[in-house]
Amino acid sequence: MTQQEVNVTALADGVAAGDRRSLARAITLVESTRADHRAAAEALLERLMPSTGNAIRVGISGVPGVGKSTFIENFGKQVTEKGHKLAVLAVDPSSKRSGGSILGDKTRMEELSRNRSAFIRPSPAGVTLGGVARRTREAMLVCEAAGFDVILVETVGVGQSETAVAEMTDMFLLLLLPGGGDELQGLKKGIVELADMILVNKADGALIETAKRSVAEYTSALRMLRPASPNWTVPVLPCSAHTGDGIGEAWQKIEAFRDALGNSGEIARRRSAQALDWLWTEVGEGLIAALKAHPDIVADLPEVERKVADGVLPPTIAARRLISLFARA
Repeated sequence: MTQQEVNVTALADGVAAGDRRSLARAITLVESTRADHRAAAEALLERLMPSTGNAIRVGISGVPGVGKSTFIENFGKQVTEKGHKLAVLAVDPSSKRSGGSILGDKTRMEELSRNRSAFIRPSPAGVTLGGVARRTREAMLVCEAAGFDVILVETVGVGQSETAVAEMTDMFLLLLLPGGGDELQGLKKGIVELADMILVNKADGALIETAKRSVAEYTSALRMLRPASPNWTVPVLPCSAHTGDGIGEAWQKIEAFRDALGNSGEIARRRSAQALDWLWTEVGEGLIAALKAHPDIVADLPEVERKVADGVLPPTIAARRLISLFARA
C-alpha cells in the first residue's frame, strides 16, 4: 500500500459506510510506521474525527489463564444481541523475530469472529510497554467512525504498565480467578486501584463457592482503597465466561457506569485529559525520533553512548548535551 494507492477520501467513505474491508485497511494504515503511510493516516483521521467519540471504551485485562478471550466471546454475543456493534482490539504478544502476533485472537474467538455485528482486530504489541499497541488509540477512533458503539481493548496480561490501557479507555475491567487472598497479594495494588469493575471469572461448577468467597474478599479489600471517582463505587461480581452467567449483569454495570460518569461530565473530562496525554506522548516520541535522525546527533551519538555505557559520563549530562546540540542545530 503505497502513498499513491491510498485514496483517503474513498477509504474514509468506506469506513463511514461500515465496510469491513475498508475498516481493516484503515487500521492497517494507522498502524503503519512508514512515513508515507503516516501522512495518509493523519489525513484519514482528520476526516473521520467528527464521527468519533460515540462509543463506550472499555479496557479489559486479567492474569494469564483467566479466560479473557472466552469472556469477550460470550460478552460480545450478548451485547450484539441487544443491538450493539462491538469492536475488539486484542493486543497480542509479538514475535521478536517477525514482529507479528503470536496468539491470534480470531482463532480464540471463532464464533464472535463470524458475527456481523462484531469486529476483531488482533495487533502485535511490539515493543510498547504493557502490550498496548502504539496505534491502538487511533484504531479505536477508526472503529468508532465505522459505527461501533462498544470498543473493547484486550491487553496481553496484568503488569505494571497496564495503566496504558486505563489511560485510553473510559472504563477499566479487571478479570480475576477464584482464589482470593493469594491472588490479591500477587497483584500489584496499583492495578486493582485502576479497576472500575472487577469480575471473578470461572464461577461455575466446583468453583462457585470459591468464587463467591473471592468476591467478598475483593469487595472488602476495595474498601481500603480510595475510590477513583466520587460518582462510582467499584462493583465486584462473579461470572462464568463458559456458561454466560453474570455477563448480562456486567453489561448492566457498564451501562450504569456510562450513565453515572457521562451525566456528571467525568467521561468527557477523562477523555480530554487522555487526549492531552496522548498529544505530549506523540510530541515526545516525535522529538526523540527527530533527534536521533539529525546528522549532528548521528555523528556524536555512538561516542556519547559509549561513554555512558562505560560509566565515564553520567546519563543526565549526556542527555543535556545531546538536547543542547539538537536545539542549536
